[in-house]
This record gives sequence, C-alpha cells and structure tokens, in this order.
Amino acid sequence: MKSVMEYEDYRLYMNDYYQWKKSNSTFSWREFAKKGGFTSPNYLKVVCEGKSGLSKPGIERVASAMELVGVEREYFRSLVKFCQAKKISEKKSAHTEMMDIVSSHQVRVLEGESISFYESWKYPVLRELAPMMPGAKYADIAKVCGAFSANEVRDALAYLIRAGFLKQVADNVYEQQNRSLQTSVEAMPTLIRAMHKEMAEFAKDAIEKYPVNERNFTGVTMGIDDEDYDEIVKELDACRKRIISIATAKKHGNRVFRLNMQLFPLTEKVQ
Repeated sequence: MKSVMEYEDYRLYMNDYYQWKKSNSTFSWREFAKKGGFTSPNYLKVVCEGKSGLSKPGIERVASAMELVGVEREYFRSLVKFCQAKKISEKKSAHTEMMDIVSSHQVRVLEGESISFYESWKYPVLRELAPMMPGAKYADIAKVCGAFSANEVRDALAYLIRAGFLKQVADNVYEQQNRSLQTSVEAMPTLIRAMHKEMAEFAKDAIEKYPVNERNFTGVTMGIDDEDYDEIVKELDACRKRIISIATAKKHGNRVFRLNMQLFPLTEKVQ
C-alpha cells in the first residue's frame, strides 16, 4: 500500500487502507472502528463516505488504528486538517504543513552511479553518523565507528558530499540531503546482496558484542505456503515503512543502528 504522504485526501487513504487490509484478511468496518476505539461499527465507513468528519481525538484514534507513527502520523494530522478546513487561509496553512513534511522527508531512489553507495557499509553508516557529530574531526568519527581509519572517513565523506547524500553546511558539519533512500529494482541484485552479507556478519558479531538491552534478536520457525509467504512479505514491508517513519521523524539521533528483516527458507518445497 502507498504511503499516506502520497495522498491529499485522508478519506481516500482510509478507504484504501481498509481495502488493503480486507484483501489480506476478513477485516471489516466493525473491526476497523473497534481498533480505533469507536462505539459505532460503521462510523469510519460514514467518514470515508464524506458524511462525517474526524475530531482531534478521532484523528489520533484513527492514526493508531492504521498504525501510523512518526512523520506519517504527523502528515495524517495535517492531511485531515487540510480536508476539513472551512476557510481558504486554514486550508493553505494545512497544505503548507503537508508540503513541508514531504520535502523534509523526501525519499531518494538510487540508480546509476549513486548505486556505489552500497559498495561499502561505511557509506550508509557515515551518512547517519556524521550529522550526529557536528564539528567532530575525522579521527573522532573513526573512533566511534571503531572499524576504519580517519583517512577512510575523510574519503567516504568526500564521496557522500560529491554524490549528494550529505551537504556540508560548515567546517565538519553535515546535513542529509534526503531523509530516506530506496534502490531501483534494476540495480538491486549484486551490490545489495553484498551489503546484506556484510550486515548479516555484523548481526552475528552483535550477539556477543552488545548486551541484550542494546540489541533485539527474535525469530520464529514456521511452516507456510506461497500465499502465506506473500502475505507475510506485505506485512514486513508495511512494518519496515512504519519503522522508517519513526526513525526519520527527528533530525538527529545519538547512535547508528541496523535493522535486518529476514525471511528465508530452511528446507526445499514438499511435493
């Protein structure tokens, strides 16, 4: 399903969300309303039909029911405000809020030469880390990473600036050009495969390197068919998007994390 940030009508988004959930399960308007804490089983259907609107508490309930978090939740609030505004000035103000949110959380699609971003794990790590350490010298950044030298940090930052992933706004002060990145399908196979292998090794090392309160490892072994697999992949994709929304809602963090989402066969198919 598309991100809420691609919509300019919250009712259309709610209806698309309902249809998406219904296509994968026995989801109903009653269940949708129940998830939002509404007593009327058809209330959200009435809202989607344009016969009613959402109050401020209602906005938060619906956002929670649709599991919107971070910047997507922020955008949904402004989207409802835009659609329900009575005055032209209020509508313009809400639309400006929406556009500001979108522009500050743009997604860049990597293709062509920019795909070299995935040649080494140091590029995505430094893209996140450097803005967290304004004024830090190359050696200071290298020390926090603990895996490469000050010269490698210097060269990697030069590439990130040249390729448009970072912008240098002052001496040793950097900002991200885009909050989120995704890769074109055509460019995926070779470099992304190598990156996944690297990150899988780091995940293995993290089991011993970090205490359990600083890492989260869970797993489940299950027997499923092709239809189940497709449905689970959709859920993982939706979950990943919600996590990205949380991570990009704030300007800076204080540590770089990696989330690996892995679903793979342990056996061959049973005939």
